[in-house]
Amino acid sequence: MYEEIHISMEQASDAKVLIISVAARLAGMHPQTLRQYDRLGLVQAGRAGGGGRRYSERDVALLREVQRLSQDDGVNLAGIKRIIALEQLVGDLQQRVAELEAELDEAYTRVAQAEAMAAYPGRDLVRHERPSTALVVWRPRKP
Repeated sequence: MYEEIHISMEQASDAKVLIISVAARLAGMHPQTLRQYDRLGLVQAGRAGGGGRRYSERDVALLREVQRLSQDDGVNLAGIKRIIALEQLVGDLQQRVAELEAELDEAYTRVAQAEAMAAYPGRDLVRHERPSTALVVWRPRKP
């Protein structure tokens, strides 16, 4: 009777276009469950002009994950909310690390280009291992 649809979190759209009855059917839940999850902050539904809830494909995938964690793993809703928040934080941090790595690569490229353009590449600064203890005596020349 129902066609089974698989949506992965990575490929899911963020467009909030699914009405609550469709999102509930796709997630395998009752619409009232979606309303409760929205009130608890597990899934953030968008709002249509008339105030009706709208869900995205990513929301449906998240609802399925909530259901799996709850039913299969026995995690309570507070635990699920914490898991979702931590997974979001990990995703944000991974994105920031990737951005910083790209900036570092760009900086290395700029340094290499600057060194290549110098008259004596790599010789502008001379590294000195330790200070000298030599005593230099200066005597003016006699006229």
